[in-house]
Amino acid sequence: MISVFQFCRHREHGEDSRGSRETRSSKEERTMRLTQGTFSFLPDLTDAQIERQIQYCLDQGWSLGVEYTDDPHPRNSLWEMWGLPMFDLLEAQAIMHELHACRKTFPNHYIKVVANNSTRGRETVALSFIVHRPAQEPGFRLERQEAAGRSIRYTLHAYATDRPSGARYEGK
Repeated sequence: MISVFQFCRHREHGEDSRGSRETRSSKEERTMRLTQGTFSFLPDLTDAQIERQIQYCLDQGWSLGVEYTDDPHPRNSLWEMWGLPMFDLLEAQAIMHELHACRKTFPNHYIKVVANNSTRGRETVALSFIVHRPAQEPGFRLERQEAAGRSIRYTLHAYATDRPSGARYEGK
């Protein structure tokens, strides 16, 4: 079985998991998708679905914020904040307004909504989900490193970071 990280690289070369060539039509049907947060394995949510999820978070008493990044490495869980988290909201429209403004400013970035729960005296993430993706998601490469004592280390390299920050998804 081919890993998610290898899939994107094989796809670029037109190979399947066994190394055999694919037809162009079957290759175009598959896409690499970043899977961070809730709902990542589902198709993209519509604005109406996003608004319902936001309203659910507000009904739980959670504060909400919008975050964005052009470096979605799996260990990069703290993205840039779009404004400050919003507390004591009753309606989802305020967050939707901020989300639309963030999409307009960063159309080629990943954007997520983060809900924080403070019921135990500290702000912890209760829910986060991606609400916007760049048109083309380049994926990751698994890099192998040999270390002392015949041990092997693996690390992930995001193809997006091959370009400078701010220009990672332009012209694609």
